[in-house]
Amino acid sequence: MSETLRPDDATQVREIVSAAGSRGERITVRGGGSKDGFGAPTSDTTVLDMRGMSGIIDYDPPELVLTLLAGTSLAEVQALVAAQGQMLAFDPFDTSAGGGSTIGGVVAAGVAGPARLTRGATRDHVLGFEAVSGRGECFVAGGKVVKNVTGYDLPKLITGSWGRLAAITQVTLKVMPRPHMQSTLLLRGLDVRSGVAAMARALGAPVDLSAAAHLADWHGEAVTALRLDGFPPSVSARSQTLAALLDDMGNLDAISADHGDALWDAVRHVSPLPIDCPLWRIVVPPSAAPDIVAAVPDAAWMLDWAGGLIWLASRGDPLTIRRLAEAGGGHASLVRADAAMRATVPALHPQPAPVAALEARVRRAFDPAGVFETGRF
Repeated sequence: MSETLRPDDATQVREIVSAAGSRGERITVRGGGSKDGFGAPTSDTTVLDMRGMSGIIDYDPPELVLTLLAGTSLAEVQALVAAQGQMLAFDPFDTSAGGGSTIGGVVAAGVAGPARLTRGATRDHVLGFEAVSGRGECFVAGGKVVKNVTGYDLPKLITGSWGRLAAITQVTLKVMPRPHMQSTLLLRGLDVRSGVAAMARALGAPVDLSAAAHLADWHGEAVTALRLDGFPPSVSARSQTLAALLDDMGNLDAISADHGDALWDAVRHVSPLPIDCPLWRIVVPPSAAPDIVAAVPDAAWMLDWAGGLIWLASRGDPLTIRRLAEAGGGHASLVRADAAMRATVPALHPQPAPVAALEARVRRAFDPAGVFETGRF
């Protein structure tokens, strides 16, 4: 039977992990619990609730650096930096109904939204962190400056590791100035192949696009959405450049700021797709996206990252979906499904044998006793 422990500091985390290792027990590291449905169901593990470690350690707006405890809620972090006219540039978002995602969970899961296309992934904005390994040892990696080249680049390794290497206790992030204006422009009625072509053309133009998505059904029509950020005169000039560039594909319509915010929020949360259907996250070169969605009949889908990210809601054969992703040069993760499917279909795309062996060696280096091996993956 599992129990939930809520440590207040890194010392308590270390003691809990050490005790679990000595008893041969397993630990599930949890932030807000918003991603509990990702991966196979688990039981008989100690749940390490990191929300007891919440708060800002240091924030230096002029230096664009923020250090905070891992259990701090994402909503609190976003409100803090917004008050200084800044933002988390990798565009993280909260997938929980109650808005409970933590910054440690965001880093551990590598959550990034539409702006990841041009501003980089979560790992590109993590400067440093503190954590407790499966050995029951506290360790520090990275630092509080952007140009930190000391040792291995562990911040990139820990980002997206899903709590399988260590329990993150503290993170240092690079923040960026918030743009003065955002403008969303729509091309309407394009099919998926034309939409991907339009996004590629826009990305190749000198307009500094910040996001690009194609929705097969947005309020009853297909739309290709392009977003520009910056100072109003610059946004206006770049909008005119885009309109001329894409003139042969249709009229480029600017929508209101509120409607633009609603659209990008829908893209982040994949809300246009049905929630009662298995959801796949497929990362491929954009040119492969049209063939993949065409090959899965009766599926609902949308494209982010200019076609490099496919959100696919389908009851189709999981093996077929993963083979299509591989054939397109990418990989597919099962993000949402019922417990029975999650118990039999791995959440993460199976790795080639040499990569899987390397990954196992890395995990053993951080966690030789398998304290964080809960069977979730």
